[in-house]
Amino acid sequence: MRADRTVPEVWAALAALAVGAVLCVIGWYGVSGERFAERQLPYLASCTVPGAALIVAGAVLLTHGRSTLAAARVEELYGLLVTAEPAASGEPPAAPVATGAALLMIPGGTLWHRADCPLVEGKPAAAPADATILAADALAPCPICEPPRPPEPDGPQGAPEPAPEH
Repeated sequence: MRADRTVPEVWAALAALAVGAVLCVIGWYGVSGERFAERQLPYLASCTVPGAALIVAGAVLLTHGRSTLAAARVEELYGLLVTAEPAASGEPPAAPVATGAALLMIPGGTLWHRADCPLVEGKPAAAPADATILAADALAPCPICEPPRPPEPDGPQGAPEPAPEH
């Protein structure tokens, strides 16, 4: 149970759901035993409709706390982002997060990283970046560690260069 939810609120929601379910079952049983519609209406009016209303009310009570919790978390994150101290204008820009020369990528990922980038550091799936994939611009550089663009791979060994056209 989460700390932001009160015990009476949860118990009220569960009680409303239980009573609503019991009323719906009683209403169904009463309606199923009557042949004529005019004899079924009292069961619908006194059991089934209020039972359905209690089920809806119980569900609303249970889900209300979740949206309140989500809104509180968004406010907390916004507060953390806004209260961050801006860098003074006279200070030099911060150094990059990572400075390693080896380049890594995650199979199926969209970025390539430095080996000491916090996004791939310690991940066993990280593999050395394939130069042909990087040359084809299939991956983008990581915005956190800002890796350098690798040198272009050479063409096939021994292939003659095409003659310039005149």
